[in-house]
Amino acid sequence: KFATKGEALAFENYTLQKIEDSPWLGQGKDKRRLSDLIHLWFERHGITLRDGEKRKSAMLWADECMGSPMATEFTAQLFTAYRAKRLDGHFARTKRVTQVSPRTMNLEHAYFLAVFNELKRLGEWDAPNPLENVRQFRTEESEMAYLTGEQIDRLLEESRHSSAKDLEIIVRICLSTGARWGEAEKLKRSQIGAGKVTFIKTKGKRNRTIPLDPAIIAELPKKNGVLFSPCYYAFRSALERAGIELPAGQLTHVLRHTFASHFMMNGGNILVLQKILGHTDIKMTMRYAHFAPNHLEEALKLNPLKCRKSVAQT
Repeated sequence: KFATKGEALAFENYTLQKIEDSPWLGQGKDKRRLSDLIHLWFERHGITLRDGEKRKSAMLWADECMGSPMATEFTAQLFTAYRAKRLDGHFARTKRVTQVSPRTMNLEHAYFLAVFNELKRLGEWDAPNPLENVRQFRTEESEMAYLTGEQIDRLLEESRHSSAKDLEIIVRICLSTGARWGEAEKLKRSQIGAGKVTFIKTKGKRNRTIPLDPAIIAELPKKNGVLFSPCYYAFRSALERAGIELPAGQLTHVLRHTFASHFMMNGGNILVLQKILGHTDIKMTMRYAHFAPNHLEEALKLNPLKCRKSVAQT
């Protein structure tokens, strides 16, 4: 007999917990929420990923939209219902983007798949992956915008007149090396060598060293540590002033696309371009192959109409 009702409830909870902690009686009910698994994944694995924080943030937001379910209640039905509403614009993370693309939802799908796969490897999840039978959306290859010579001139002019003093040189570094915006914007003095720049902490997790125009090196700030101040929003404004419109999601990546496209148009080698861009898979680089001046030129010479005409003339 207990003196108070509180003591009785406490003893009941203690007894139930002891039962659940007894492996010979079988596993107890998993009381963790989906958000608990997300945090656990981040602590055990996600923290090592370059985009780990971004993934965690996206999944925790999705978790709230789905009603913060228990981990055992996170099912294919729940996720696909959330996915459908997200595509219809019911859930918007920012005011700027109210409706997401299938490609974005494929990313979120991949994030959750990876969480359960990793926790299974770590022995933290015994049930099947709840999304293992959910298919991703098929998406069309997105348009890759690049700047013409005239647009490059206009952009450099607007960058030169920007209140962000580092904007022009960051743009020039990207256009000269094919660097991603973040790689150029976060450059440190220690990454600059004799006529070369070494990009570190890259998306492909491999450092890469690229020749850099001595004229650009001479204009770099004369200081140690990080060389530039953030210029992302200044870059967006410069593009607007230059009258350059881009497909959604290609704001800063357009400089990398521009480098690669012009490299191939000017007769560059696709394998050299792969090394410059740091692609681990040649299929990524092959997206630029059609810019080569002689790309698939054999189609003009070897098509059946051309061949029949040649035979008739002999």
